[in-house]
Amino acid sequence: MRRVRPLLQPLLAALLLAGMASPSQAAPKKLCGQIANSFGPFDYNDPGNAQNIAMVEPHHFPEEVELGIRGATGPLGSDIDYTLRAIPNHPRALATMARVGIRDKVSQLPGAMFPVECYFVRAMEFQPDDPAVRATYATYLMALGKLEMARDQLREAVALAPEDPTYNYNLGLAYYKTKQYKEANDSAHKAYALGFPLPGLKQLLVTAGKWQDPAP
Repeated sequence: MRRVRPLLQPLLAALLLAGMASPSQAAPKKLCGQIANSFGPFDYNDPGNAQNIAMVEPHHFPEEVELGIRGATGPLGSDIDYTLRAIPNHPRALATMARVGIRDKVSQLPGAMFPVECYFVRAMEFQPDDPAVRATYATYLMALGKLEMARDQLREAVALAPEDPTYNYNLGLAYYKTKQYKEANDSAHKAYALGFPLPGLKQLLVTAGKWQDPAP
């Protein structure tokens, strides 16, 4: 089974669309249903679940669903919903749910049982130590302009996977957006030391007059 971490879009906040309905804080768990499911739930990261996950993806999460083009067995939202009820921490399905919600300016996709934010609440309840869930949720929060909440989720992602260059880089971007420039520099230095290739964060800090070279 393919294991591909969804690409975080550090500047996804630029996609924020005026008037999009969104809650002021994370959706309460009680509004997001029970994690128990008729099929699953299965941990995406557990190799022992590969066969069950392989039963779901071809039918409910083929390429046209992942790309947000159309549903495979019904409305697009229903196939993403099925995937995430069976595999709550499926990172690419979470990314698609968030991306389609942003694109269509809706807080709940037609055919989905819950609002977009609920799928992240459910995933974190199911696997609280999965950093990919936290990082993907942060991307969604950035798109909604919830910068402090996004920063906090990225802090959790980095705490869970401290040597991941992408998480450190995106945390640095979140710090930059919340004007925490020392912390942004620290995260940038770590991300670059870990091999992150994009210079964008450094360029932002240089342009703002806030870049500091790492200590020798």
